[in-house]
Amino acid sequence: MAKEGNEFVFYGPVEECESCRFKSSCINSLEKGRKYVIIEVRDVEQKCSLHNDEKVNVVVVEDAESTICTDSKVFEGSTVTFENVSCDDKDCDFREFCFSEGIHSGDKCIFIKDLGKFDDCPKGNSLRKVVVKLQN
Repeated sequence: MAKEGNEFVFYGPVEECESCRFKSSCINSLEKGRKYVIIEVRDVEQKCSLHNDEKVNVVVVEDAESTICTDSKVFEGSTVTFENVSCDDKDCDFREFCFSEGIHSGDKCIFIKDLGKFDDCPKGNSLRKVVVKLQN
C-alpha cells in the first residue's frame, strides 16, 4: 500500500493499535493531526491485523510540506510562527489554505517557497500563498 511520496494526516491510532507489540515502532512517533510524507519504503515487513494479508512494509516518514495562505511578511529560509488567518467563512473554497490540515496556529515553520500574492480571498484579505514545513 505504501509508496514513497505519499502524504497522509495521522488522525490517531485505532483501538487495535493500543495493544499491538509494534506500536512503539509504528505509531508512537506520530503526532495526531500532523501531515507526513513517506520518504522510504523498506523491504522489512511487520505483522498488522488491520490489513487483509496481516502484514505491512515498514516505512520512514517525515513532516510533509504544506501550502498555506498567510498575512505574515516572510522570506524564504526564515522561520515563522504560523497563525491562522482571521476568518469566519466556513464555506470558503480556499479555507484549506488558511486552516491547513497538519499545521496548527503557533507552530514554528520554515518558509520554503513563496508562491506569490493570493488575490482570490473572498473577504479581501491581503494574503500570500507559501510552502512551509514544521521546524523540528
